[in-house]
Amino acid sequence: MASQDWLDKDFYAVLGVAKDAETAEIKKAYRKLAKQYHPDRNAGDDAAEQKFKDVGEAHAVLSDPEQRREYDAIRSMTGGGARFTAGGPGGGAGFEDIF
Repeated sequence: MASQDWLDKDFYAVLGVAKDAETAEIKKAYRKLAKQYHPDRNAGDDAAEQKFKDVGEAHAVLSDPEQRREYDAIRSMTGGGARFTAGGPGGGAGFEDIF
């Protein structure tokens, strides 16, 4: 199930992998980062603890084919393409100018 956080988080960047990364590459990156930021290695380090949680969340989504497809679809709708913005002075044609 999609989370509102998915709009704000780039799970590929969290794991340091490309958007077209294979499952094995995602797993390898996850294992490396999970080991690096594991609470047993970073006792009392709140930043490392948060990074460990972020890495786990990214792996959970990207390693599940259905969740990954959903995540990619949501990110593609919000991450690029044309957007409607309010016009300002000199902002171009208004609705009335088009129709």
